[in-house]
Amino acid sequence: MKIKILFLTLLFLCNAWLPAQGDLPLSVSPTKIKPLRSLLDTTLQMSLENQVLKNPQWKKLIESKRMAIGLVDLRDPENVRFARINGNHMMYAASLPKIAILLAAVDAIDKGELKETSEVKKDMRLMISKSDNRASTRMIDRVGYDKIEDVMTDPKYEFYDEETGGGLWVGKRYGGGGDTNREPLKNLSHAATVTQVCRFYYLLANGKLVNRERSIQMLDMLENPQLHHKFVNTLNILAPDARIFRKSGSWRNYHSDSALVWGIDKNRRYIIVALIEDPGVNKSFVAW
Repeated sequence: MKIKILFLTLLFLCNAWLPAQGDLPLSVSPTKIKPLRSLLDTTLQMSLENQVLKNPQWKKLIESKRMAIGLVDLRDPENVRFARINGNHMMYAASLPKIAILLAAVDAIDKGELKETSEVKKDMRLMISKSDNRASTRMIDRVGYDKIEDVMTDPKYEFYDEETGGGLWVGKRYGGGGDTNREPLKNLSHAATVTQVCRFYYLLANGKLVNRERSIQMLDMLENPQLHHKFVNTLNILAPDARIFRKSGSWRNYHSDSALVWGIDKNRRYIIVALIEDPGVNKSFVAW
């Protein structure tokens, strides 16, 4: 499967938009920050579907719920647009849900439940920028499964909600061993939906994860990823001057990527997320 073409298609689709203003986190009045699900846009939805579904193989994957895609247009922070395909379909997402560990850890630090040592800060950065499994496991052990679940299901965020198909979840150490806390709907250990991942970046871009100061800290952790494949490989060509905040994951037939793109070119400001299950993409996907 020419999976690289999919990501090129999505990224080109994201680049046909109007100017945006401001920097990150955005300075939008709280009264104008609407729930992302309420910002579904018919025109953007049609454009996404037209581009993706005309490919027979992608269409087959989407119809069998083995591909999910999410796009958020941030060109105008007060008029955000959202589109998704299989948006609430939860899939195994490998390392992408490490963003849930990051949020739980920063929340714990802010509440005084976890001491912000140099070792903790180093592990958070390694966990995100290099997707280091040992650092991720150390962070899981520090915060605990209960804390991760509590933050994901917190009414403030609702990043995991059974009524909308689940969402972000981490219930297993990376690298094996130890107890598990799998999510209740599909018994997945590391899960995501594109809608919930889009919501994560959307709230982060607006400074709404924990608080503005902590959102800036998480943006710093996510920026300048050290793994240059998937979205990043393509973005380095399409938008070499753009800031990229990113987390991806791959394991066996499961491949995922997510990015908040903030370009100097104001047309290149968006969130993009993709989850794929397909044995044919393994070598070409990972090799970018």
